[in-house]
Amino acid sequence: MRYIDVARSYGLAEQFLASWLDRCGLPDGTLIVGSKWGYTYTADWRIGVAVHEVKDHSLATLRRQLAESRRLLGDRLSLYQVHSATLDSGVLADRAVLAELVALGEGGLRVGLTVSGPRQAEVLRRALALEIDGQQPFTTVQATWNVLEPSVGAALAEAHAAGWGVIVKEALANGRLVQPGPGHAQVVLQAIAHRRGATVDAVALAAVRAQPWADVVLSGAVTIAQLVSNLAAASVELQPDDLAALSGLAETAERYWAERGALAWN
Repeated sequence: MRYIDVARSYGLAEQFLASWLDRCGLPDGTLIVGSKWGYTYTADWRIGVAVHEVKDHSLATLRRQLAESRRLLGDRLSLYQVHSATLDSGVLADRAVLAELVALGEGGLRVGLTVSGPRQAEVLRRALALEIDGQQPFTTVQATWNVLEPSVGAALAEAHAAGWGVIVKEALANGRLVQPGPGHAQVVLQAIAHRRGATVDAVALAAVRAQPWADVVLSGAVTIAQLVSNLAAASVELQPDDLAALSGLAETAERYWAERGALAWN
């Protein structure tokens, strides 16, 4: 693992990461640190509140949150991403924000965006077509892709072909792919895991690694055991028949995101 993913709205994630990096004393360049701006965390560590974070993709928020991120992470901050860019938020049409992002890129900070929801591909293609004074604001994209929700795959291939870095999130479908049960997806994953001598989570992650455009695959592990199991995906080589079986698990984007939206906070 060489990429660490945090965000301004992930509670005290940047602070935790900065303190860990200070303790570890890793040589410069060992890790790539990516963070995100555009959401402000408001829950104050309370799970039951109605609103956990507030979205605002304005220039003022970009400048405020970048200063906050740099105050904690300093020069270790390598990548700064628009957090959940959408067509509705207006960020891809805000020339002041886009010009600021171009300037950040020219100053040496990589700039990207994350996308989410059933219109991921449309948002990404809009971003790919952007130019501000002849400059493309973005060099990376982070998107949801898994065997249940592969709809953004063609757009990610286009981004990769354009030289962008591609980061994949939610490869385990927010835990849906590793929940025990008799569902069709679980049966298929368990059969492949048995054939390959692997765990179900490793198979699901290996399916993402098998995509030629996937540069970084995020692990959502929250325990050491989960992390060890996730990392085993690096040694799982899926065969064409495995990938064919997994491709049959795809849901429509609308169904997938509706079910994701109904998941409880955990």
